[in-house]
Amino acid sequence: MFEKILIANRGEIALRILRAAKELGIATVAVHSTADSEAMHVKLADESVCVGPPPARESYLNIPALLAACEITGAEALHPGYGFLSENARFAEILAEHHIVFVGPKPEHIRLMGDKIEAKRTALRLGIPCVPGSAGAITDEAEAKAAAKELGYPVLIKAAAGGGGRGMKVSFSEDDIASALETARMEAKSAFGDDSVYLEKYLEKPRHIEVQILGDGRGGAIHLGERDCSLQRRHQKVWEEGPSPALNESQRKEIGEICAAAMRELQYAGAGTIEFLYEDGKFYFIEMNTRIQVEHPVTEMITGVDLVNEQIKIAAGSALTLTQDDVIFNGHAIECRINAEHPATFRPSPGLINYYHPPGGLGVRVDSAVYAGYTIPPTYDSLVGKLIVHGRNRNEALMRLRRSLDEFIIDGIDTTIPLFQTLVRNSDIQNGLYDIHWLEKFLADGGMDGTE
Repeated sequence: MFEKILIANRGEIALRILRAAKELGIATVAVHSTADSEAMHVKLADESVCVGPPPARESYLNIPALLAACEITGAEALHPGYGFLSENARFAEILAEHHIVFVGPKPEHIRLMGDKIEAKRTALRLGIPCVPGSAGAITDEAEAKAAAKELGYPVLIKAAAGGGGRGMKVSFSEDDIASALETARMEAKSAFGDDSVYLEKYLEKPRHIEVQILGDGRGGAIHLGERDCSLQRRHQKVWEEGPSPALNESQRKEIGEICAAAMRELQYAGAGTIEFLYEDGKFYFIEMNTRIQVEHPVTEMITGVDLVNEQIKIAAGSALTLTQDDVIFNGHAIECRINAEHPATFRPSPGLINYYHPPGGLGVRVDSAVYAGYTIPPTYDSLVGKLIVHGRNRNEALMRLRRSLDEFIIDGIDTTIPLFQTLVRNSDIQNGLYDIHWLEKFLADGGMDGTE
């Protein structure tokens, strides 16, 4: 096992990794920008190193500074968390060149799954069902029109190197495909430095289902069930739950076993998530995330498996100690992402937290790195924390979530807590009758009108 690990991230995920490392007896090193000098993970780590000024490109994305921090502190391994450099294959290679272990998959798997076109080809080869789409990148308008005609409108134009909803545009007819293609390519170039795009059939009312996997890089791999992440705004997940209210036990088992078998063949190492659109009883692969997910606590709550702990042990060279039969699913869990945003307009709301009171009680977990007196900087994403609840069944989890949201107080800034207080009382949500477009339609129809 490692003696010391450097955490190359910030916020709640940095604190989450720190806690897992300490429970394994591993010393921790926090890195931070000057804007994060008072952050909770910095206060709790055994050592801390400032790696630059507030802009991420000069601090959390500053590879020479991170390498220097590892060298100065003697850290043997680096955990990237999510975002920032977590899916940068070249960064993983550079760490290996400096004899520092990257807590994550092999660089070739990061690179493979980071290219959405190659990822889809690989998924098909591994027997994972995919959305019908173009065979490769679309280079011009004529090629886009030909592919769209073959697939049938509407079609989705997607960035090959993308994620998070950037570089994605829907075309409903030949009349708008040229403009959609141009916009998607410009967004892809701006966000990822690569304007390559491809086409997929656009599904009208799908759900977003993802399967959590763990692999040891030696041909061992298991799945830990699915999460339903269909409540989204601008392709960003807002509410996640598991198991999905849309699946039955046979569907759940079938897609889980397909994913685990694929990862065994790939000899994948670490945690990963295989994401699907699900419509009319069929799964369609969309991408694989080769890192820990924001919503990983949902899986931890229903399986009792510490995913970050497993990541670290696998990176240290351990084979999987869990078999598929060891994974026992228990009850239902729901996660809400609490952001520093106005709950109706989603205007960012950085600033000083005057008072902070998280909810508690049986089956309630809050993953957050904020505290009373902490100032949320305007430089980074707006995630304040995650409220996760667990119940013996979905109804109990919903009631526990309702109670917990009513207890949660964050004074001094706007947060999205009122949005979730509204959603948990909505009959469609209570009955599990939603798809990936539901939330945006709810908001467009004035679902949060009157929220101050």
